[in-house]
Amino acid sequence: MEVSVIGSSQAKLGASDLASREVGLCNLKNFRVVNDRVSFGQNNRWKKAGISFTLRAHRTEPVREENKRSGPGTSSKTVDGVRLFVGLPLDAVSYDCNSINHARAIAAGLKALKLLGVEGVELPIWWGIVEKETMGEYDWSGYLAIAEMVQKVGLNLHVSLCFHGSKKPNIPLPKWVSQIGESEPNIFFTDKSGQHYKECLSLAVDDLPVLDGKTPVQVYQAFCESFKSSFSPFMGSTITSISMGLGPDGELRYPSHHQLPSKTQGAGEFQCYDQNMLSFLKQHAEASGNPLWGLGGPHDAPTYDQSPYSTGFFNDGASWESSYGVFFLSWYSNQLIAHGDCLLSMASSTFGDSGVTIYGKIPLMHSWYGTRSHPSELTAGFYNTANNDGYETVAQMFAKNSCKMILPGMDLSDAKQPKENHSSPELLLSQIMTACRKHEVKVSGQNSSESGVPGGFEQIKKNLSGDEVLDLFTYQRMGASFFSPEHFPLFTEFVRSLKQPELHSDDLPTEEEEGAESTVLSHESSVSMQTA
Repeated sequence: MEVSVIGSSQAKLGASDLASREVGLCNLKNFRVVNDRVSFGQNNRWKKAGISFTLRAHRTEPVREENKRSGPGTSSKTVDGVRLFVGLPLDAVSYDCNSINHARAIAAGLKALKLLGVEGVELPIWWGIVEKETMGEYDWSGYLAIAEMVQKVGLNLHVSLCFHGSKKPNIPLPKWVSQIGESEPNIFFTDKSGQHYKECLSLAVDDLPVLDGKTPVQVYQAFCESFKSSFSPFMGSTITSISMGLGPDGELRYPSHHQLPSKTQGAGEFQCYDQNMLSFLKQHAEASGNPLWGLGGPHDAPTYDQSPYSTGFFNDGASWESSYGVFFLSWYSNQLIAHGDCLLSMASSTFGDSGVTIYGKIPLMHSWYGTRSHPSELTAGFYNTANNDGYETVAQMFAKNSCKMILPGMDLSDAKQPKENHSSPELLLSQIMTACRKHEVKVSGQNSSESGVPGGFEQIKKNLSGDEVLDLFTYQRMGASFFSPEHFPLFTEFVRSLKQPELHSDDLPTEEEEGAESTVLSHESSVSMQTA
């Protein structure tokens, strides 16, 4: 399979350009676009060394095509190519005033990505920003402004609809939802100790009228319908794909690791203790003829920061392999898959006539994968063990809804993981990809570390080559570290290392564009774009 990067122009960078280590869009004081050439200017260290950093659009011979393409965001044609996108900052639109954060920096970044040959960008759209104050009242203004910027540059746009909150940057759920949660905390996921996870709604309330008489699914659908209407000029042209938020961080999972200290190697906790989840568990246990199994989650499961083998549940031959373990883990996983099926089905029916592709994201819970019980996957809702393939049913659900799957962790290698928690991101990726290949589900890859990991780019290239189930990769994410002198030249080398396609004739610069006057964008030197 060919690995390619698609765009209206391709970057041609000399070795001396890449030697410059002071480039970054956090400082746009001398940023220029001159005749399809992006220059980041010079600082004192560059002047002494006689070095500058410039991206230049590189012409290629046009290829013939019988049918003229439409839409300014449409990209060049490839065969078996992996398309490359870059994520915009999580806080591209301000929570406080619904306006673009660092608009000039983002505009400069879009131009640089265009000249590098990137096909498009990914834009997170937050429920807590658009429908902040009152149910049914939407303010899309900041996001519409970004869509116009992307369209003007000629990039494609992948939109991520985020029905969860974020702590960094601070973007909570809509105020009116949080107010309901203050009096009705059981709309949130709850762990064994009674702690509520308030960054997204519990999947147990999907079809319950807990939001001022409406169900969450009804509210999500109204949000999607409003988005579809408001962005209709961009749908199917600039906006080519949409990912549906499915849970914490947008992923199809339980928030099993949200209290896990960063320096411990625990497996997380089961999140089945809100009133509605317990009610469903009780009904399921009674229907199976074992009412005592419905009193709660596993009594012998560890807490967040305990080793998964410090208590009995995850040990070999212990509770997870018992009849009760099979009962509980099947129910817990099936609740998650039914939730994903409901939301992806709704998204597919809502956007089915819009000319866009629908995606959903699943996590890569690779810690403890080398054990028989796979504790991290079980608490997150994936019944994947030495005895059971937990991703077959997930892939079937995606195939049923004609949706593509987003998989993070393409930059992670087994060799870089701590040995004590038996982690294997490579083997887990391979298992999930095998299930997707079997059920003909296309995959979009992502990196997991936004600050970069040793050998990350090489690992991404390894995962992108030789597998036809992968058709898109989104690099996360634009921001201060992305355009830092330590990172951006490495990203540029990564893009250049991917096999580049020929360009269509209408992707090449016109004579008018070549003769256009140079544009200078100025911005205060302290500008930075936040990453999370």
